[in-house]
Amino acid sequence: MTTPLALGVDVGGSKIEAALLAPGGGARWRERVATPAGDYAATLREVAALVRRATALCCVPPTVGIGHPGSATPAGLIRNANSTCLNGRPLQHDLETQPGQPLRLANAANCLALSEATDGAGAGSEVVFGVILGTGVGGGIAVHGRVWPGANGIAGEWGHNPLPWTVAGSDPAPACYCGRSGCLETLLSGPALAADHQRAGGAPATAEQIAAAAAAGDRAAIATLERHADRLARALAAVVNLLDPDVIVVGGGLSRLPNLCERVVARWSRWIFSAGAEAPLRTRLADAAHGDASGGRGAAWLWREPPTRARRKGS
Repeated sequence: MTTPLALGVDVGGSKIEAALLAPGGGARWRERVATPAGDYAATLREVAALVRRATALCCVPPTVGIGHPGSATPAGLIRNANSTCLNGRPLQHDLETQPGQPLRLANAANCLALSEATDGAGAGSEVVFGVILGTGVGGGIAVHGRVWPGANGIAGEWGHNPLPWTVAGSDPAPACYCGRSGCLETLLSGPALAADHQRAGGAPATAEQIAAAAAAGDRAAIATLERHADRLARALAAVVNLLDPDVIVVGGGLSRLPNLCERVVARWSRWIFSAGAEAPLRTRLADAAHGDASGGRGAAWLWREPPTRARRKGS
């Protein structure tokens, strides 16, 4: 009997990426398209088209997993997605109607954690915390190689906590789409980095342009990246203090900022409760081994999980 290939689709704020994986994890096909920003119907069409194109390459239909922002209510409606056109929508029902086959869905950060715990930077670790720094900011947890969704389906929802150990006059509290102010997403995401640069007097620029300017010696851009690294160090120190994971894996577009993990590790011991020369910190901070493709890989691996566990958060 032929073992079906595993298709994972990562629905992000700026791109939708599909990856068709062999049982051993080798990529047989990959395609990336731009996310139709703010257009729910067009997003459904893009995902369905990717599933059809992947299926046409297979002798037997692949299993299909979808990673998406936010999580699902018990009724199956998406909530808390920074791609706000998804909120209140029955995403799983609507996606299953278009490709005409069963799907498994999960929060994108959970998919990242699952991917990296399976065959990435967290492989072999008991507890992996996956961080997405991209259009939004998210977190997910894998324990013993399986997604840990939590009692309410929100385990690891890190981006909508406030920045800890704030510094008066230095740390703003921008309004967040969730209705609160000062969420980590408003300070650590790609759009947040660009906004922070402008607040400090820098010229309008994307995160990529800021990184390039910093590499060229621009002092304002260097200062922006330093503020970002300092805030990220504080935010991740709080994760270590609460969860004490074996490894924190960073993915998403901002994970490509130069030496990000090194700059955070150089700072975070100040706020980690157990850090000190007498007991060196055992938690590792690492870039996602599969880069920004890791979320799609984790979505593909959702069919390796028991259905109830895989589907409690984000499905």
